[in-house]
Amino acid sequence: MKFIDLAYFIIKSGDGGNGCVSFRHELYVDKGGPNGGDGGDGGSIYFICDEGKASLLDLKIKRKYIAPNGEKGMTKNMHGKNANDVYIKVPVGTIIYNNKTNEVIADFIKNKQVELIAAGGKGGRGNARFANSRNKAPQIFEAGDKGTEIEIKAELKVLADVGFVGFPNAGKSTLLRAVSNSKPIVADYPFTTLTPQLGMCVDKKGRSFVCADLPGLIEGASKGRGLGFSFLRHIERCRIICHIIDMSGNYGLEDVVDNYKKIRKELSEYNLNLENKMEIIIANKIDIDESKLRIEEFKNTYKDKTIIEVSGLMKQNIDYLLLKIGESLEVINDKQKEQLIKLDQENSKKLNEKYYGFIPSKVDMNITNMGNHHWRISGDDVLKIYNKNPLSTFDNLLVFNEKMKKLGIYDILREKGALNGDVIHIFDIELEWFD
Repeated sequence: MKFIDLAYFIIKSGDGGNGCVSFRHELYVDKGGPNGGDGGDGGSIYFICDEGKASLLDLKIKRKYIAPNGEKGMTKNMHGKNANDVYIKVPVGTIIYNNKTNEVIADFIKNKQVELIAAGGKGGRGNARFANSRNKAPQIFEAGDKGTEIEIKAELKVLADVGFVGFPNAGKSTLLRAVSNSKPIVADYPFTTLTPQLGMCVDKKGRSFVCADLPGLIEGASKGRGLGFSFLRHIERCRIICHIIDMSGNYGLEDVVDNYKKIRKELSEYNLNLENKMEIIIANKIDIDESKLRIEEFKNTYKDKTIIEVSGLMKQNIDYLLLKIGESLEVINDKQKEQLIKLDQENSKKLNEKYYGFIPSKVDMNITNMGNHHWRISGDDVLKIYNKNPLSTFDNLLVFNEKMKKLGIYDILREKGALNGDVIHIFDIELEWFD
């Protein structure tokens, strides 16, 4: 299956069904009363994490996911059927963004994790719900709430404990073969590895962790050159970075110190956090004669770094490398535990602090004088009232007017000089103003 780590598509949850206006018409039952049922809820859209998936290919092919609408209410107090929900499977390590705002909606880090991304619209109430002692035969009903439509960007970042980075042909794939049960393709040409390869590793103390062989890094990757961003996004999730340096310098043609500097530069320019991650420098290909000439120079230049000499091809010093990685991960785990304890303490302190006061919510509405005694009313809060209360019955018109009055719209119209007989435009309807 082709590896796809970025996909754009649209999701839309289902609309709620409309409530029903109905009255009992039965033989020998005088004035039976209202019996209109509620509408059913629209289908929601959930994302579920599936460790069996390794790519976003399915999401790239299908560009729109639409949940069904709820059924409308029926007579005899029968409620409309709730619509079925839609479940979309994503691989472990997927991040879901709102593509318009770039806001993170969900981050899938464990198998079978389920997140509600777009809730279905709630069904509207039928007229049976509005009967009371003052109005025993209401013709009031509600329309179902609209579903939610979101433009989604799904990004897959490989979840691995350790990321192998380095220039093409540094020996990353060969080393992954040596330290794990993985069998990546190995060849003597640049960019053999085009997609991340994962391998499960176990050290001599029984500590297990996942290593990722990531595509080769080149100068300018932080600006998108080569595999660029498609490479760098995967390393963000790794807890340890292992820099694989070909100590032979491509058999004497390259400066190994300069190669390491270039890698560090690309990581820091892409994301400052990458530069601050724990790192282990792996001096690879020490079985080659040229490597022995350069290893001492490299060690003298970076005396404060953790440098481990190995040969992925000959499997030299592999056990020691795995032990060092296992120890480093334990140090990170201890630090993370301390941070979680500190965070829990801070959250408990906040919960114990009492806050008194009221923060009024801002009403979203706009009133525009269009001239010639015409006015336009718009805004999200107005739209909610408009969608919820269809003006197909006289009772619904009264309810609509009352809700608009509570919103403060009529007071504003008076202040702005609206006169009796002026035309009020509210979305696709026109009403005449009488104060």
